[in-house]
Amino acid sequence: MQASIKPPISKPQIIKLLDDAKSPRQQVKCLKRLQSMASQNVTNKRIMESSGAVEFLASIVSTNNHSAADPIPPIDEALSILYSLQLSEAGLKNLMAKNGDFIVSLTRVMQVGSYESRVFSVLLLKSMLEIADPLQLIGLRPELFIELVRVLRDQISRQASKATLQLLVHICPRGRNKIKEAEAGALPILIDLLIESSKKRDCEMILTMLDAVCGCAEGRSELLSHGAGLAIVSKKILRFSQVASERAVRILLSISKSYATINVLQEMLQLGVVAKLCLVLQLDCGYKTKERARELLKLHAKVWKNSPCIPTNLFSSYPA
Repeated sequence: MQASIKPPISKPQIIKLLDDAKSPRQQVKCLKRLQSMASQNVTNKRIMESSGAVEFLASIVSTNNHSAADPIPPIDEALSILYSLQLSEAGLKNLMAKNGDFIVSLTRVMQVGSYESRVFSVLLLKSMLEIADPLQLIGLRPELFIELVRVLRDQISRQASKATLQLLVHICPRGRNKIKEAEAGALPILIDLLIESSKKRDCEMILTMLDAVCGCAEGRSELLSHGAGLAIVSKKILRFSQVASERAVRILLSISKSYATINVLQEMLQLGVVAKLCLVLQLDCGYKTKERARELLKLHAKVWKNSPCIPTNLFSSYPA
């Protein structure tokens, strides 16, 4: 027997349900009903969006006054529904505009919320900030970067980690965000993730983040202070993709321009960085990557060119 298709909900139904949900006794029951409606079809999602459900759910998140004894806190349910609504761009912009500083509310949830709340907060933040205007991105608070780095450190879920990396790639180039990220302790976490990464896309995103954060002095200093920093960046050259190789060479060039001490240059030699750069010049790995490798090798030729650390089969590649 064919299952009956449920008809779309009506706007008055949603308004009545939202009114009932204002009662603390009925709130959880009403939230579960809203979750069920949102999961049925896209039409229901759009009707809920146009009936005030988004503002109501956002108010629960912003108030954040649930009891720790709640089996499933209302805030968890509200965040889950907000994300499942798959809000339109206009809906996301209204969410940011009509609910005070909703980004601050989500940051607070990430500080004290459950794993589930932290995951949904990251996913919502990603959706919101991808369509935010540049001024909003420049004005992001340091606390947000601290919590995003904490999500990466805690490895709550693969979905949350991936969304966090994508979000950081998007917001890091704006204003002082790369400095905020460095000060939040991102570099050691990113390097540890890079050591563990075995998937091409993950490696590319992590190297993109490292490249961005190494655009500031704080980031470069943090990378150098990590015992595995230079080694793991060099190791990823010619291993995954042209994108990964290009990012890694950019990072090394940035480091060598800013911290060209004899100790750093000798460490690069001993780690095989210089040999790897010579290999880049021999292989097909992209014009920009080759040009940066050539620039790096020329920059420190006096220290590197006659070193016994460079294998003889690669020495001929050293630029004049």
